[in-house]
Amino acid sequence: MDTNGATTSSAASGGSTSKSSSKKHSRKPVIATFTIIGIIFIPLGLVSLSASEKVVEIVDRYDESCVPSDYSNDKLKFIQNPSINKSCVRTLTVPKLMKSPVFIYYQLDNYYQNHRRYVKSRSDKQLRSVSDEKSTKDCSPEDKTVDGPIVPCGLVAWSLFNDTYGFSVNSKTIEVNKHDIAWKSDKEHKFGSNVYPKNFQSGGLIGGAKLNSSVPLSKQEDLMVWMRTAALPTFRKLYGKIEQDLQANEKIQVVIQNNYNTYSFSGKKKLVLSTTSWIGGKNDFLGIAYIIVGGLCLFLAVCFILLYVIKPRPLGDPSYLSWNRSPAGHPN
Repeated sequence: MDTNGATTSSAASGGSTSKSSSKKHSRKPVIATFTIIGIIFIPLGLVSLSASEKVVEIVDRYDESCVPSDYSNDKLKFIQNPSINKSCVRTLTVPKLMKSPVFIYYQLDNYYQNHRRYVKSRSDKQLRSVSDEKSTKDCSPEDKTVDGPIVPCGLVAWSLFNDTYGFSVNSKTIEVNKHDIAWKSDKEHKFGSNVYPKNFQSGGLIGGAKLNSSVPLSKQEDLMVWMRTAALPTFRKLYGKIEQDLQANEKIQVVIQNNYNTYSFSGKKKLVLSTTSWIGGKNDFLGIAYIIVGGLCLFLAVCFILLYVIKPRPLGDPSYLSWNRSPAGHPN
């Protein structure tokens, strides 16, 4: 009786069974992983979309509407002429109840705050400490005047947004709260309480808003919001908050001072009023992304199951593997 052959045959048979079993079980964790991801992501996406739908938002583009008809073909001449009245009145209709706080944003399109030279044109040392007010090496051309260094220096500060908005309903003024619109870390660590504006917007070319020279930079929250530069060419920045409910179908009168020049680079300006939810402002992208990823994972899980059931992968005979074959010259 060939015990050696029986042993080899038994080993081959055992190896075949073991590998067949491992092949079958190796698919199960993959299928389970895709299924779990799909089951989690799809409901999460639906919840995110539902929260986004509850956000009430009003968006009004005003850069073209606030240009007088006489200057419709030469908007640059209009915005650069300081003698022309830049006031503009817009009427906004509240689509449905907007519970306080209602956040006010200004939105700029086609504005590249992420341009390398623009982003670098600032001095964080100067913003933090009065002892570093001469640290302006990165701020050219807005680094100094004949009277000394510019504080805050650089193109980012120089181009500070300077449109203003006033709100009223039924001839009753709505107060705009402009406190706590900047990041707490910026107020406490990035902008010094002993640093005051100096020689700011005093050159021949005015870039944007002026700053109150008697107020330290740590209190100039509009500046802090602006100097947190945006990564994309379309962005929103917080202007203030309305701390009262706005009722459905109310007519809001908005008096806009259309001062900021976006016409020289074909930019757009929009006023945005928005409520928030637990995911922030209105943003359908997150919910849609979760649903797409979850749906794709479930689809792949179903495909793997069907492939496993209908057309399982045929296994090779493990007896042909080198470690299962008899050494040369030794018969089984």
